[in-house]
Amino acid sequence: MSADCAIGNLGIELTELGASHLVGRMPVDRRTRQPFGILHGGASVLLAETLVSCAATFVVAPGKACVGMEINANHLRPVTAGWVTGTARPVSLGRRSQVWEVRIVDDNDKLVCISRCTMAVIEAS
Repeated sequence: MSADCAIGNLGIELTELGASHLVGRMPVDRRTRQPFGILHGGASVLLAETLVSCAATFVVAPGKACVGMEINANHLRPVTAGWVTGTARPVSLGRRSQVWEVRIVDDNDKLVCISRCTMAVIEAS
């Protein structure tokens, strides 16, 4: 389903679904690095929003959908190669909005980025 979109083009893989979290990873390579050779902050944000969009969809009632309202990210450590892994966890799951936190770590489990995303819960069309 995601092969011909940003998710597939950047190599993002969903790797684990738990009762209160969703984990995915993304390679740090020519597709996700910026010109200085480090992970592009926008790629980190795309990983975070991908995880939250999927996780939010999994927890709403049938007939509902989730759309992004706001996302922010703090980029804490540069990464030049390997993989980054993000874990999305809910902060608040309301009837009309959800807030999620995503922690992205490198292959050495060091925090690379922390992001928060707010989702609106709407009627599915």
